[in-house]
Amino acid sequence: MPDRAPQPVERQLPTEESRDLITLVRDIVQREIAPRAAEEEDAGHFPREVFSLLSESGLLGLPYDSEYGGGDQPYEVYLQVLEELAAARLTVGLGVSVHSLSCHALAGYGTKEQQVEHLPAMLGGGLLGAYCLSEPASGSDAASLRTKAVRDGDSWVITGTKSWITHGGIADFYTVMARSGGEGARGITAYLVPGDTPGLNAAAPEKKMGMKGSPTAQLNFDGVRVPDSRRIGEEGQGFAIALSALDSGRLGIAACAIGVAQAALDEAVSYATGRQQFGRPIADFQGLRFMLADMATRIEAGRALYLAAARLRDAGRPFSRQAAMAKLFCTDTAMSVTTDAVQVLGGYGYTLDFPVERYMREAKVLQIVEGTNQIQRMVIARHLAGPETR
Repeated sequence: MPDRAPQPVERQLPTEESRDLITLVRDIVQREIAPRAAEEEDAGHFPREVFSLLSESGLLGLPYDSEYGGGDQPYEVYLQVLEELAAARLTVGLGVSVHSLSCHALAGYGTKEQQVEHLPAMLGGGLLGAYCLSEPASGSDAASLRTKAVRDGDSWVITGTKSWITHGGIADFYTVMARSGGEGARGITAYLVPGDTPGLNAAAPEKKMGMKGSPTAQLNFDGVRVPDSRRIGEEGQGFAIALSALDSGRLGIAACAIGVAQAALDEAVSYATGRQQFGRPIADFQGLRFMLADMATRIEAGRALYLAAARLRDAGRPFSRQAAMAKLFCTDTAMSVTTDAVQVLGGYGYTLDFPVERYMREAKVLQIVEGTNQIQRMVIARHLAGPETR
């Protein structure tokens, strides 16, 4: 049995335009992303030039209105683009997802004047965004955040610390949640903060087990002054805006997870059909064949789950429960499939000569970001059984 080259995923896309879009993405992946992914990840290099190319190609604002430079694409299509990018390099796929998340507040809750002024540059002008919700003492309990925003005339002065910020220190703009009022969720307001604002400084990037090319850093706000014209939504509406963004962002993480899992499966199949032991390819052995079959089945199920949630979103229907389910299942799938891929390759899977060890390290963070999978289970259970009694 000869080794089998990976075949592109057969995608069900709604229009000819979306099929052309996937073709464009695959071309960029093959020319600009995949050939350098392993080397640049190992070196901790952030591919800002790739994000510039994606912006020029109209791929950083796909799910947003073309009136402001977006791509007018449904989430069903946008997420499949993310999957293709993440399969080549998670730093890029997740980076596009985070950028989209950082644009959500302004696109969904900003005034017409704010959108006209800022969105074109954010969606297609080469800018890169970041989303600032988590803090050192408030991760899963995001409503307890302590970063303060105090009104001073026509401005707000923001003081505090944000943590675990993807693109921290390199982003051109930050969507920031800060406490402008009393305790709890209703005291939080959203702000759009330029990356070069005086008083805004990033700590050294975190040293991580994976995603080394994507900077994750703490941000310090030392009296950062932001005009009221950059407040997004009403005072006290920030937490609701944040949760709305996370529902959509969780679908982005789900798509990225399936991309990583698909890349791991492709590598495992290619290796198993080419590796000879006992006079025949190891893919001939039933135990390994069943492992590959289970990996492929979980990936297809995850893809179907995130696309079903995306179609609900595109139809304007509630999708929060389905987004939590997709994030939970797809990221657990990525962890399981990448672990199995390392096992298929045996000792070689544990070396840097093959990419499956990198996929395994990267998959782990997807079970944590944008709400841990334990939080996703809480969200799902609340939809089923109501809030917890206290």
